Amino acid sequence: MNRQKGQRNVRDGRPLSERIGSSEQLKMKARREGIRTIWAGFGMFGAIGWTVAVPIMLGVLGGLWLDEHHPDPNRSWTLVLLLAGLVAGCAAAWGWIAREQRNMHKEE
Repeated sequence: MNRQKGQRNVRDGRPLSERIGSSEQLKMKARREGIRTIWAGFGMFGAIGWTVAVPIMLGVLGGLWLDEHHPDPNRSWTLVLLLAGLVAGCAAAWGWIAREQRNMHKEE
């Protein structure tokens, strides 16, 4: 191969020394923080699930209470608050996932 000293790699445009340095930094970070296991991933899914499920259940319980104590023939408070809980839970989960992604990209 006819490469000149310091020639850049075609793949990502960075010199070999930079690629080796960044790879070594990633390895050192993994050693410091430990490797995330499959159980950590399942835990994250569980946390997201509870983030959505709890507002939904609170909405249903609040709606049942309102339907019992303040009945309205034109409106089902249970359904209205169930949907409100769903929206609130999804928004909270979305925000949590976005924050985790920002943290992951900031660490890189």
